Amino acid sequence: MDGALLRSLIPNVLGILVRRGADFAAAEDAVQGALVEALRVWPSGSSPNSASGPDSVRDMKGWLVTVAWRRFLDATGADTARRRPEDLVDEEPPPGPVPAADDTLQLYFLCAHPSLTPSSAVALTLRAVGGLTTRQIARAYLVPEATVVQRISRAKRKVSGVGFDEPGDVATVLRVLCLIFNEGYCGGVDLAAEAIRLTRQLAAATDHPEVAALLALMLLQYARREERTEPGGSIVPLVEQDRGQWDTESIAEGVRILHEALARGQLGEYRAQAALAACHADARSAQIDWAQFVEWYDELTRLTDSPVVRLNRAVAVGEADGLRAGPAALAEPGTALPHHAAVAAYLHERDGDPATPARLPTEAAGKAANLVERDHPTRQAARLTVRRHR
Repeated sequence: MDGALLRSLIPNVLGILVRRGADFAAAEDAVQGALVEALRVWPSGSSPNSASGPDSVRDMKGWLVTVAWRRFLDATGADTARRRPEDLVDEEPPPGPVPAADDTLQLYFLCAHPSLTPSSAVALTLRAVGGLTTRQIARAYLVPEATVVQRISRAKRKVSGVGFDEPGDVATVLRVLCLIFNEGYCGGVDLAAEAIRLTRQLAAATDHPEVAALLALMLLQYARREERTEPGGSIVPLVEQDRGQWDTESIAEGVRILHEALARGQLGEYRAQAALAACHADARSAQIDWAQFVEWYDELTRLTDSPVVRLNRAVAVGEADGLRAGPAALAEPGTALPHHAAVAAYLHERDGDPATPARLPTEAAGKAANLVERDHPTRQAARLTVRRHR
């Protein structure tokens, strides 16, 4: 059975159960159970129109609705056992095709509700929309499974009283998807690929230029995935990556989607970010038009006024206006940002400043969030120390 195809049906199946009156938490558990059952009884590799599986995607959806609804009824058996059989007739799924309504967008809104913490929203989205098990989520984030169970349980309790038809905030959903994408991949689940799949699904459910732009941004960044690290896990700086090994199909798709999004109205944050990624992708060598980068960072700064954006802008300014202009631009975001020392070390070293202090990359290594991020500045500090003592 195609697991990705199966999981793509989850939002619709869950939406149908909720619209029938099932509590969101109980409905989500029932859908998870139906998903596990489908993976068990449908042979590996079977697909719609196969002799051993459902005849079509519509039949797959109908099968999941039927099994999930019965599981929901079983789970609420303590209540239904006290009721007369004739009172339960209406609780059986009605015959015929399942409703064609698409509740994907509302489900995204619910899982990214503003009342949830980012970690809870991410866990609930991966579970309820993505169809991942708690074990898969725990392995991906390298946390105990009990932690994921607690996050999902808390999230379900908080959104239990939220109406399924209440309006939601697309921007909040996009932030959650960004959090998933930025975790990359580990523990057997490629979270970046999963974020792309979920964003595609969201893009199909809503005609929103920022959703399309985020999808373009993810595709353009994911195209560089294989070249971003060495086999041992060390980070490869962008200027040192083999651009000939980037995924040209993902780049082409990302650029096409971005152009369509840019043609639609006022510029947005993700459209500006995707434009920056496209500038990198379009440059088939390290000879980059940095002046164009500065222009896009100016737009992004106007939209977000983010210290991180200003930090990245300082790199572009240094490359475009002379590397000694970069450190001056570094004064804007301040020195408190974790990557500030790393950027300062990069600009000084690129400028060939013989007095570049090894303390800068050493300081950057000390502020790194993980071993992979710590490796590059550590090697940079060692290189600078050797150079100074020659």
